[in-house]
Amino acid sequence: MRHVLNAAIAPRPIAWVSSVAEDGTYNLAPHSYTTVFSTKPPIVGFVSTGPKDTLRNVRHGRDFVYNIVGEALAERMNLTSADFPPDVSEFAWAGLTPVASDLVGAPRVGEAVIAMECRLVDIYQVPGAESWLMLGEVVRVHIADAVWSNERIDPALVRPVTRLGGSDYGTLGELFRMKRPTYAGLLDQEPATDA
Repeated sequence: MRHVLNAAIAPRPIAWVSSVAEDGTYNLAPHSYTTVFSTKPPIVGFVSTGPKDTLRNVRHGRDFVYNIVGEALAERMNLTSADFPPDVSEFAWAGLTPVASDLVGAPRVGEAVIAMECRLVDIYQVPGAESWLMLGEVVRVHIADAVWSNERIDPALVRPVTRLGGSDYGTLGELFRMKRPTYAGLLDQEPATDA
């Protein structure tokens, strides 16, 4: 079932989560079961499948940084998915720069164009599963000037990497825009079907 769900629900964004182990080791790992849960207050979350280092570290430190993976960092992100021992830092192995956060203990990835410092809201174990949902309130956001356009983050400039099934990843590809309709506006049109 895992392969079916991973391939069917795709592409998925990647939460490249940095945390700190109890012994002070910096940890960095990608998690592709992730999304925004609230904008007011700003809450993001991700799932750890299995009791991995990230889960232990977030339980201990009560915070994490949610970094965004751009195309230029794809290979290094993949490297951080290896099963490193808890006392070995993925930052060092991937040649990444841990930058001290302003408000949380976990470092951010210096090379990431977007990094969100998060304080843990709660951890929920999925009933009957070896999966844990970690929710964090975003308390500070770091955004590179290079990804701004018209006073907004431009996804085409971020060029985020997405997760598919198996060992497959994706990029944004061609972008298109659709304005959200309103019911009042739709009343001036004919319905698409008679249903």
